[in-house]
Amino acid sequence: MQGRLTARHKGALCVVAIAAIVPAIAGCGGSSSSATTTQSSPATSTAAATSASGGGATTQTSASSSTTTSGGGSTAATTVLNIQASASELAYVPNTLSAPAGRITIRMTNPSQLQHSIALAVSGVQPGPVVGNGGVSEVVATLTPGTYTFYCTVPGHRQAGMTGTLTVH
Repeated sequence: MQGRLTARHKGALCVVAIAAIVPAIAGCGGSSSSATTTQSSPATSTAAATSASGGGATTQTSASSSTTTSGGGSTAATTVLNIQASASELAYVPNTLSAPAGRITIRMTNPSQLQHSIALAVSGVQPGPVVGNGGVSEVVATLTPGTYTFYCTVPGHRQAGMTGTLTVH
């Protein structure tokens, strides 16, 4: 009988231990004086990126959302749009993007041997760095609804057609 009592006590202790751990885990990232960034997965907010090539249109959902909370308690969502520089042309794939208004990051990976970057034609927004094969260039901006142009800052690339359209809704 004492063996059964011990097993019951062990079970009760496990329940108590779990009950104590769950609130501690849920409280992670609570208030602190430093800023913390949490990446949600799967994305809580998505944006569809569309590209037309060869007569057919393809839609690719390639966005994620993260929430940044600072010690002051303010929260801002960031929509991340992922695109690539074309490996064989002066073009972005896809070259048409869509996102909700707010903080937006366009992240361009470059599989090409040519140098490329990503920039937004918005006053005061810093372009991403020029990167080579395997590099990543990002541009970040807080945008209101409207239509915006993104482009490559490498001399001659924008004029050759390395541009795209971002629609913010």
